[in-house]
Amino acid sequence: MSKKVKGFSKWSKKGKIEWLAQNHFVHPEKAIETFTSYWHADPSVQKRHDEFIENTVSNYFLPLGVAPNFSINDKMYTLPMAIEESSVVAAAAKSAQFWLHRGGFKAHVLSNTKIGHIHFLFYGDGAKLERYSDRIQTEMRKDTERLTANMEARGGGILSIQLVDKTEHLADYYQWEVRFDTRDSMGANFINSCLEQMSKSMKRIVEASSEFTAEEKGLDVVMCILSNYTPECLVRAEVRCRIEELEDKNGIDPQEFARKFHQAVRIAEIEPYRATTHNKGIMNGVDAVILATGNDFRAVEAACHTYASRNGQYSSLTHCTLEDGYFTFWIEIPLSLGVVGGLTQLHPLVKLSLEMLGNPNAQELMCIVASSGLAQNFAALRALTTTGIQKGHMKMHLFNILNQLEATDEEKDHFTAFFADKVPHHADVVAAFCERRGIPVPLVGALKKGNS
Repeated sequence: MSKKVKGFSKWSKKGKIEWLAQNHFVHPEKAIETFTSYWHADPSVQKRHDEFIENTVSNYFLPLGVAPNFSINDKMYTLPMAIEESSVVAAAAKSAQFWLHRGGFKAHVLSNTKIGHIHFLFYGDGAKLERYSDRIQTEMRKDTERLTANMEARGGGILSIQLVDKTEHLADYYQWEVRFDTRDSMGANFINSCLEQMSKSMKRIVEASSEFTAEEKGLDVVMCILSNYTPECLVRAEVRCRIEELEDKNGIDPQEFARKFHQAVRIAEIEPYRATTHNKGIMNGVDAVILATGNDFRAVEAACHTYASRNGQYSSLTHCTLEDGYFTFWIEIPLSLGVVGGLTQLHPLVKLSLEMLGNPNAQELMCIVASSGLAQNFAALRALTTTGIQKGHMKMHLFNILNQLEATDEEKDHFTAFFADKVPHHADVVAAFCERRGIPVPLVGALKKGNS
């Protein structure tokens, strides 16, 4: 049970770790050893990592893998993927290889607009506020010129400002809905700074006008914040080939495969239970590249799942058609990404990941990420509708069990061959491992407690 602590954020990292170890762990020395073992050997690099967030005590490692052979818009890429889930990178690479000789991935950005809101309460005549709308907008643009100058020089800036009456849904509630183009940055800080300045412009104009009553002048700005829902920042990626070209070395009948694949997508389009798992698999590919390139995967997750529900029911983010002898499979998702700002110039592996991709601009990165999600979904549906998804998963599951058992390389080779034609259930692997070592099989749950 955790203990109450005061002034924790001001303590040294050593002090924080010692407090954690003494108050939260059965073996404090082992906890301290584990925390410190993941520190970077170069103190300057570790200091940089320490300053990414607050109360840092260690680094949490995720594997950084690569998926080669991605042909996207006739350009070859090797995709960096940071993820802990087994078989995701392998599946993406397998899809990339499959489509490499079938035209590759084609992707294009449909729109690149981001939205922010000033949420406020106005206690009075909405028509009067509407009449002042143009004047308020003019002042908003004028007062943000200092903030938008650099963005405008790069071709971005404020695209539009609109007053929205939401009183039908909540008493006295209005919005200023502002659209932005933030070019190669994700733009959160830029958007929020502009919105906060705009809210001050609105209040100043209303308070200075004799046409508004004292009550109306007391309008209440609730919050100024960008939206992570970006339905106007869209990208589409697709793969397409003749149905007979879907045949592969495993001898799968292309017509039967296409039919079952299409039905699998249709099920995800109409059944939310399936759509949730279906889209989760898409996000395996999307999130892995987003993490590797220093972007905010949580914002993208929120936007994509909201977009999947935009028609009133949660549905698939990918779609498939079988028309005129062609198989077409595509994804359309909202992606608000950046290649400047944030971690892109701070985290060494983020910088390497972006360099690996050829230092793309934001729109090119959108195409890459969408293609990764489509590749992941294709791999999952291909497995589900043919051999079943467990074959690949269980192979990696076997490695995880053997690593948990601290198997030697020789033992790993032995059990990989032993379970080549068997399903490696946890209990069976443990039993076979113990038999080979000549030790008793542990009680159920004992391994989880650290006993062997």
